[in-house]
Amino acid sequence: MELRVLRYFLEVAREENVTHAAQRLHVSQPTLSRQIKELEDELGKKLFTRSNYSIKLTEEGMLLRKRAEDILEMADKTLEEFKSLDEINGGDIHIGCAESNGIAHFIRVIKSMQEKYPRIRYHFYSSGTDAVNERLDRGLLDFAIIVQEVDLAKYNYLRVPASDQWGLIMRKDSPLAEHSCIHLNDLMDIPLILSRQAMGEEMPKWFGEMQDKLNIVATYDLLFNTSVMVREGFGYVLGFDGLVNTGPDSDLCFRPLEPALTSPMYIIWKKYQVFSPVASLLLDELKKIFG
Repeated sequence: MELRVLRYFLEVAREENVTHAAQRLHVSQPTLSRQIKELEDELGKKLFTRSNYSIKLTEEGMLLRKRAEDILEMADKTLEEFKSLDEINGGDIHIGCAESNGIAHFIRVIKSMQEKYPRIRYHFYSSGTDAVNERLDRGLLDFAIIVQEVDLAKYNYLRVPASDQWGLIMRKDSPLAEHSCIHLNDLMDIPLILSRQAMGEEMPKWFGEMQDKLNIVATYDLLFNTSVMVREGFGYVLGFDGLVNTGPDSDLCFRPLEPALTSPMYIIWKKYQVFSPVASLLLDELKKIFG
């Protein structure tokens, strides 16, 4: 299975049309059709169902699409790293990042590096910690910035001098907006929108056995869209302070939990990870600041 053929396959999957895909790939339609047929023969599975006007992925095709995207991303990242071996002043660094204002500490480090090494490019992948860790484990990221405790069996880490405070985000016309802080009993009879990650980490520690009695109407990975849900009256969000606008010009407000609940921030990387020269350079800078 050649990388070139996987790129052909993905282009056909995106275009859902062999003619259009061939034009974008600058190959002839018969050549592209033959390559796809040979790939199907090699795998022993039909990858597309064909009609007069378009083609659609089969279930086997959808599986290959996911695998092909991962394979090509890893291949491209490897090529970037080898290109940068003799070019310490430039290259690519891939970073996974959870949502947090604490990332400002990390950004100050790479801003300082940017002044000395302007040809380094930083590629950020933002998601929940579980999704970020998965990409780190698969070698698609050099570093990850997380807001939960570190799995010491898998990762090395640096502690960032920041933590995020949990609280309730609500409309300012909510009765709970009159409170200076939010207690457990305040949350028992309202529609709640919770972080999917936190439901398995921080929330059980704070709620205890009462978590099963909550009225959870939705879960989320990233916080921004939940502000729309709150604004539309769909529910109340438990989330970090400072990630959505709850200032004087907003119709939303934030009230901290009591007793206080905070999440630490860490920069992590895989144990025994082999870094590219530019990633090693960044790690050295991070250790100077946070080590």
